[in-house]
Amino acid sequence: MRKYLRDTAEFQHVYRNGKRYEGVFITAFVIENQELHHRLGVTASKKALGKAVQRNRAKRLLRESFRSNELLLRELGRNYDWVLNAKAAVLTQKVNAPSQELKGIIEKVGRLETRDPLK
Repeated sequence: MRKYLRDTAEFQHVYRNGKRYEGVFITAFVIENQELHHRLGVTASKKALGKAVQRNRAKRLLRESFRSNELLLRELGRNYDWVLNAKAAVLTQKVNAPSQELKGIIEKVGRLETRDPLK
C-alpha cells in the first residue's frame, strides 16, 4: 500500500487516461484508482523550472499543498491517482497560493463525481 506513484508506467497511465486540469501554478492529471487511498505523483521539469534547487522547492510546495488539502480529499467519494506538474510561477509563491489552486481542482473533481454516478 503506497501513497505515491513511483514508476514511469504509473505516471504514463495517468497522463494518457486521466483528466487534465490547468492552473497558474499547477497542471493536475487525475484518474480514479481502485486503491484504499489517494496516490500522488509530482513532477518538476528542468525545462520549466531550471536547476535542481528550484525543482526540489517546487516539488516540496506541491507535496505540502496536497497534504494541506487532505480533509477535502477525504470528502471525495472515490480515490484517485494525482499527478501534479509544477509550473515556473509556483517558485514565486509560498505554499498558500498553490494550495488554494489545488483546492479548486479538488472541488472540480468532486463536482464531476456527483454529476457522473455511473463511473
